[in-house]
Amino acid sequence: MRQHNGMRPQDVVVLLKIVAKNGQPWQNKDLASELFISAGEVSESLNRSSVAGLIDREKKKKVHRQSLMEFLEHGLHYVFPASPEAMVNGIYTAHSHPFMQAHFQSEFNYVWPDPKGEFRGLSIEPLYKNQVSAVKLDPTLYLMLALIDVIRVGRVREWKVALEELKRLLL
Repeated sequence: MRQHNGMRPQDVVVLLKIVAKNGQPWQNKDLASELFISAGEVSESLNRSSVAGLIDREKKKKVHRQSLMEFLEHGLHYVFPASPEAMVNGIYTAHSHPFMQAHFQSEFNYVWPDPKGEFRGLSIEPLYKNQVSAVKLDPTLYLMLALIDVIRVGRVREWKVALEELKRLLL
């Protein structure tokens, strides 16, 4: 069995992208293209997720959704924390995503940096470099990653709303 040296941030994105495909068939090259990462990175990510028990060990096509949800709820903010930084242009995330704006008013906007971004807010580092490009192609992935940012930077009351929506999307 391959040694497990820990999850990487893009592993969460790869798993969520598979979930966002909602049962549509896919290959590693499809994920690579849609996430703007190499097919080799997708393969390594799937191997790490397999060892961690987050995806089927044999076929590596079926996400163990309950296990992923447990990791997101109880481990994500410890393993991949974020703290808002400088004001930049970008696209909304966390509390500023339209879904969360319907539930909470925030003193500040939160964004993933994007030079072509329409909104100004406190910068939150995405889980991986090309995340902004990937979410522009997939609204479901965008929502899930914005909800994850609520877990990474939010307070308990915001977590509850984000986790409920993640559960709805994942389970």
